[in-house]
Amino acid sequence: MTRRDMLLAALVATMWGFNFVVIDWGMAGIPPLFFVAVRFAVVALAVVVVPRPLASWKTVVGVGLFMSLGQFALLYTSIALGLQPGIAALLLQAQVVLTIVVAALALRERPSRMQTIGVLIGTVGLGVVALGRGGDAPAIAVVLCLLAALSWAIGNVISRRAGPVAPAKRLGALSLTVWSSLVVPLPALGLSALIEGPDAIAAGIAAFGWRPIVSTLYTAGLCTLVGYAIFNALLARNRSASVVPWVLLAPVVAMASAALLLGQIPNVWETVGGLVLVAGVFIANAPGRRRAAGRPDAAPEPISTSRT
Repeated sequence: MTRRDMLLAALVATMWGFNFVVIDWGMAGIPPLFFVAVRFAVVALAVVVVPRPLASWKTVVGVGLFMSLGQFALLYTSIALGLQPGIAALLLQAQVVLTIVVAALALRERPSRMQTIGVLIGTVGLGVVALGRGGDAPAIAVVLCLLAALSWAIGNVISRRAGPVAPAKRLGALSLTVWSSLVVPLPALGLSALIEGPDAIAAGIAAFGWRPIVSTLYTAGLCTLVGYAIFNALLARNRSASVVPWVLLAPVVAMASAALLLGQIPNVWETVGGLVLVAGVFIANAPGRRRAAGRPDAAPEPISTSRT
């Protein structure tokens, strides 16, 4: 990677890491599921300029339900229940470990030795974070965040099964991200009405001032559209193994910004478990020796951690 590309990769990881603090900051007084509906309504506006992906509607809907609706409905709810943004960013990295497991079960993809080691190490790290959270967050919030990671992992596998989906190389996965966002707003709004209630939605609309507006523009516009465009441009001109590890900066940025701006300092066990989890993710993403071309047991490519 050139120095310019490394700076761009660091910039994207920083934007994605700070994203968690911005979500928490903007969601005050806004029901989380309603906030998800608003975010993806904004993202979906980009279908006007982004061509439709080369994928079936079944794939588009599947990615929308799991990678977008499921992941962010669970994530936003976990943060609303008291999970610190930095810990949420950390726990979401479990999607790398879970993607390897789901792909092995659903696609019969045989993980490489390094991926297997990474899964085991990452699982230990998750256990340390979950057991050592020190009562700072309700257990249900931790569980919901891990379910968000699982939903993301299922979406990854659906996307992988579809194969190449971009109508133009420069757009990368952005086309699938944008078009799958069409699936989210109405179901999220329906879930909000069912779970949070019409009164909460009405209160959320009344409380939708400049803070949630800025938060939505940041998460939908800067992180999703601009961030994904830059990230996929980097993937187009660099090896995945050179680009993907930069995303591991995101939870570091999230935890640092939460500590500096919100005063949320992770305890010792959360820090240790987080380091172990990140180590497992890094090992799982490490490029291994590829087997002979065409071999059905060839090791799968490293898993991207770019969705936030």
